[in-house]
Amino acid sequence: MKQLTFLVLLAATVVLAQRPTPNIPRTWNPQALADLQLPLAHADASPQIVNPDTYYSIPAAPIYKSYPVYHPGKEPPGYLDWLQRQEPEIVVPAAGTLEQMETETDWIRVGKLVFDTQLPPFVPLKQLAYLRERQFYEHSRTPLTRDGVMPFLRYIVREKGRIEISGGCSMCHTRVLPDGRTITGAQGNNTLGAQNAYILRNAVLKAPNPAAVLARIPILNPAIWLAPWLEQDPNARIAQLLPGSQPAVWESMPPGVIPRHSGLVYPAAIPDLIGLKDRRYFDRTGFIQHRSIGDLMRYAALVQGIDRLDTFGKYVPARAQPSGLVRYSDEQLYALALYVYSLERPPNPYLDDPRAEAGREVFGKQGCAGCHAPPLYTNNSLTPAAGFAVPEGHERKYNVHPVGVGTDPGLALKTRRGTGYYKVPSLKGVWYRGPLGHSGSVSTLEDWFDPMRLRDDYTPTGFKGYGITRRSVPGHEFGLDLPAEDKAALIAFLRTL
Repeated sequence: MKQLTFLVLLAATVVLAQRPTPNIPRTWNPQALADLQLPLAHADASPQIVNPDTYYSIPAAPIYKSYPVYHPGKEPPGYLDWLQRQEPEIVVPAAGTLEQMETETDWIRVGKLVFDTQLPPFVPLKQLAYLRERQFYEHSRTPLTRDGVMPFLRYIVREKGRIEISGGCSMCHTRVLPDGRTITGAQGNNTLGAQNAYILRNAVLKAPNPAAVLARIPILNPAIWLAPWLEQDPNARIAQLLPGSQPAVWESMPPGVIPRHSGLVYPAAIPDLIGLKDRRYFDRTGFIQHRSIGDLMRYAALVQGIDRLDTFGKYVPARAQPSGLVRYSDEQLYALALYVYSLERPPNPYLDDPRAEAGREVFGKQGCAGCHAPPLYTNNSLTPAAGFAVPEGHERKYNVHPVGVGTDPGLALKTRRGTGYYKVPSLKGVWYRGPLGHSGSVSTLEDWFDPMRLRDDYTPTGFKGYGITRRSVPGHEFGLDLPAEDKAALIAFLRTL
């Protein structure tokens, strides 16, 4: 019997020795961090990232099993009572994941779990009771899957009998199609603006001291986007609004657009993560370089909370304190990055459009491939915003295409991620994306190629802005003067990509 046990242990040792060990990058690598970010257009205010010693002193957190959130009319009978009886279950430990993984498929499976669950602190369900109110879904028009699931949030059980709410990467990067199917990793269509307006009206504004409640909810506090190094910080005006005016500010934010890192005046359209492996920059303004899987790990760590420790030149945000934060482990971030790299587009319903071939010819004759070169349909370069002078040495270092296209420069010049540039977007998957443009100002390709959008009396079909009903959507005038037949063909071709 002892000899059999020895042979089994020996065989296991041989298998482990033959198992390929992935080369997991060190996330907070000083050399990689040194030039990870582009300088801001206001270079003196460029954010400084927390140092590695502080980063690794922050504890890594485990990922707990999560459960779907249902519309109250679609929830299985007794579901909440059942959740109350569930034992906490760690599905991705803070450390030690490596020993469990045998193949890249295993890593990707773990990465999906990380993708769906954010880091603590979580919000107790009793503080988000509106998630179980029909009025919340009616007023916010939150999309639901075929099974009546709201796919942007998850229930978490970290302590038996205590239900909390989590929203990971899937909160912004899940798109629900009209038939209830979902596209994971796509530009999401969660109705965050309408949801936050509902919360403000039905919870914050009904509190005895709305301003005090607002100050405790970071995402609803406009002060988190202040950029005081600007001569006229556009977010300062929003921060000075009384709480009673702020629901209308959030209602100006359509699905697919978020103020994250940029603010409520110049928000950004949510990016499509599918195909991210082939793109050179993150963010609409190309703020962070993408040179390796390690850079994706660093970016994920930043956007999931570590950028709260950033300082901006002489400006130190009030919330810049490492105490109380948790982080992902390097192994968790590696699994997440592999999962994002593995994302694939769903079957394209437009591939059989008979006009598409004619549109391909229009695409070629109009010189669109100069910036949107196949097969990626982007040249992975940056283009300067109007009014920004490209600093010496940038053209080669950052692959800058020296010609601008007249795009509204607000996001690129007046936000915390304003580098002075916009990245040339990929056109792949444009059939399921929207709203379009760096701030999501138009809803469809037809709107994008409508010359009326250049006029001051145009009504944007996407993001308009708080208190704005009409404004122009300038820039990228290519294709606006095409004959109607060619324009329709070009649009048909773009939807096949």
